[in-house]
Amino acid sequence: MSDKKIVMTLETIMGDRFGKYSKYIIQDRALPDVRDGLKPVQRRILYSMNKEGNTANKPYRKSAKTVGNVIGNYHPHGDKSVYDAMVRLSQEWKMRAPLVDMQGNNGSIDNDPAAAMRYTEARLSPIASELLKDLDKETVLMSLNFDDTEYEPTVLPAAYPNLLVNGATGISAGYATDIPPHNLEEVIDATIYRIKHDHCTLEKMMEFIKGPDFPTGAIVEGIDGIKNAFKNGKGKVIVRAKTEIVEDKNMNQIVVSEIPYEVNKADLVRKIDEIRFNRNIDGIIEVRDESDREGLRIVIDLKKTADVQNTLNYLYKNTDLQKNYNYNMVAIKNKRPVLMGIIDILDGYIDHQIDVVTRSSIYDLNKAKSRLHIVDGLIKAISILDEVVKTIRASKDKSDAKNNLITQYQFSEKQAEAIVMLQLYRLTNTDIVSLEEEKQQLDLQINELNEILDSDDKLRSVIINRLKSIKKQYPMPRLTQIKEQVSEVKIDEKAMIIAEDINISITRDGYIKRISNRSIKASDKTPFGKKDDDSLVALFKANTVNNLLLFTNKGNYLFIPCHKIEEFKWKDVGKHVSYLVKVPADEKIVSAILVDDFKQPLYVMIATKNGQIKRTALQDFEVQRYSKAMKCMGLKGEDEVIDVKLTDQNRGVILVTRAGYGVLYSEQEVSIVGLKASGIKALNLKDDIVVSMDVFNPMLTYSLLVLSSDGGIKRLKLADIPACKRTTKGTPLYHNLKTKTIFTYKAVVVSNQDEINVTTTSLNSKEFKAVDFNNARLDSRFTPLIKLSKNEWLKDVYIDKPLYTSDFIIKTNQDIHLKNKEVVEDTLFDLVDNQESRNHETKVSHDKKVNKFEKLSLDDFLKD
Repeated sequence: MSDKKIVMTLETIMGDRFGKYSKYIIQDRALPDVRDGLKPVQRRILYSMNKEGNTANKPYRKSAKTVGNVIGNYHPHGDKSVYDAMVRLSQEWKMRAPLVDMQGNNGSIDNDPAAAMRYTEARLSPIASELLKDLDKETVLMSLNFDDTEYEPTVLPAAYPNLLVNGATGISAGYATDIPPHNLEEVIDATIYRIKHDHCTLEKMMEFIKGPDFPTGAIVEGIDGIKNAFKNGKGKVIVRAKTEIVEDKNMNQIVVSEIPYEVNKADLVRKIDEIRFNRNIDGIIEVRDESDREGLRIVIDLKKTADVQNTLNYLYKNTDLQKNYNYNMVAIKNKRPVLMGIIDILDGYIDHQIDVVTRSSIYDLNKAKSRLHIVDGLIKAISILDEVVKTIRASKDKSDAKNNLITQYQFSEKQAEAIVMLQLYRLTNTDIVSLEEEKQQLDLQINELNEILDSDDKLRSVIINRLKSIKKQYPMPRLTQIKEQVSEVKIDEKAMIIAEDINISITRDGYIKRISNRSIKASDKTPFGKKDDDSLVALFKANTVNNLLLFTNKGNYLFIPCHKIEEFKWKDVGKHVSYLVKVPADEKIVSAILVDDFKQPLYVMIATKNGQIKRTALQDFEVQRYSKAMKCMGLKGEDEVIDVKLTDQNRGVILVTRAGYGVLYSEQEVSIVGLKASGIKALNLKDDIVVSMDVFNPMLTYSLLVLSSDGGIKRLKLADIPACKRTTKGTPLYHNLKTKTIFTYKAVVVSNQDEINVTTTSLNSKEFKAVDFNNARLDSRFTPLIKLSKNEWLKDVYIDKPLYTSDFIIKTNQDIHLKNKEVVEDTLFDLVDNQESRNHETKVSHDKKVNKFEKLSLDDFLKD
């Protein structure tokens, strides 16, 4: 026995087998043919039903019988795939011109499955017969089926452009197709014009075909997308549901009467109801599906106070009430998958029709000539009837009679056959006249068929007449409305958010959480939830309509809408902010600002370790897309952001260095620059770094709390720190020992009510109030606060200010600014004033002025 092993590489085997598989999938399963717009399984279903006489003028037959015939004779695949294809051909919400008329449950727009094929009955729809018309006239090529027992058509004659009318969708190996349905009347008009003007432009074609015409209606927006699709075969259009706003006394309603193509109605209703249940948007009372035999109807009840148009826009954005439809018009042309525009598709169809009409004309011509030949023989035989009869009677049998007729009277074999088969009653005078009339008709028919075959114009007129006949026989009003421009869907995000008072915390490592007021009340004396090595950056009393700006040490900022922050308990760690905004792992949060309105005349002050400072308008930080961190300050080398504060044009700024120098001046010393600018010089540094930056209201009483790296503390009156220019070295804030250099760890501006929490690296902590320490002179030393071990140092300083919202801050600042304009201007003048030549007398004068403000409370200003 010889060895039949074939040695091949795996690459060769896989390439060969997959190539064959791909070719089959592309040509014979997933993609439609440009000529008849059908996939092989669809073509086989229609052909089998037609061959079995299961046509529109006959009674329904069980679907199972058709499926069995198709599987047994033409399509050796699963019965489910064949039945599913048959069901789809019958669904009027998917097919613009259904090709199968099914009786029974054939599914629904809610994606309910059809009844089993043993329960449903079906037959061809009337318009399907137009695809099969003249199939018996050898108009298309026939090929053997899978077992070589029967012939099946490779394509149907297709008397109208079915590919555009019913569209197609499919996925094959390396190719996919998405062709939407179009209007039959428009497609026929365009085809007729193209037949008459084979060099017409796309613009002219679009005068006839306005765009897709979905069986579910709806509204299509974007004439540019339609034009691109018609030109190149690819393009995007917006499909939007048809809605109506109904206003009532107690509530408003959004009534949906048409939805986008291939949208599952049940899923759409469920999604809208989920939005209502999750309270993603305020104002939806109830969602109901009121669809019935009369048509589709979805009703959305809204509160009377709800912004109806804004709610509708939100639903357009977040549900399938509006979706994109992407044209991808790929079909088989000349046995190859081709991406085609609408002109190429029509040309492919027209070429097919020229071939079909030519073939049918040749068939009819041959048939007419053959019949004329017989008629001529019969007429001749009747003219010499007595001789013919005598010859037949004298013959031995039928074969002898035929030979005698051929020999004696020069009849052809076919004529002799017709004569001997002629029945006696056909020899009357009436039948002689009818034969002569038939001869005349045949002569006319042959002349017409010869003209069709000889003249291209005549042949094209036959195609045009057929198309006109179909248009008249199957009227199809347009269902989908076309709008040239895409309507911009704008959503007022704030109007969509349910206003709710919340609390928000953010830690240095980026863990953020939303805490309810109830959780805070229930967590009395419970430690705040965070990782041991993490520290709290900010805790805000906010509202869901607010936004949070988080600033990192690398000069970036994160935009966080408060309503998107997940809720946790007070004792929970929370969730890393990267689930909302992507932030690099090596960046730390150094500061946070709560914003109620970006249009307020406020500014963001940013300071860096190497002495750079900048001021940028708050409105520059507002963004629409916030999926990643954005640059807020350009940094050089190893520089880092140390702090960020919100100002209102009337604030004082104080910066403290590691060596203990303090620089105090008006924020107006810092020019306003753009978002990505590097900033300007904040002070004159010499072998030093900035450890703290803070801002304060110069009209109110504040202290500066300075903490040393060895655990010491010192409280200073801000009024005791002389104001200076931005580029100076500053004023020493404490006295250093000759034997030991003390460095500043952090300095913060505090009020008498503030509580401070200091934590060390060993997680030792010290809580105290600012008033626990008296104000000291500038030349005094630190007071011990917390004892540090050898390998221990300060880690975190947090000021427990009363929880507040940003709108309160804004309102307070504006009120003070309006009611005390002169005082503010006077105070700012002192801060801006050049202090280089300042003597003791002016310092005393300044102290008195500031002390005057120290005696005034916030309430005094508001009552003034």
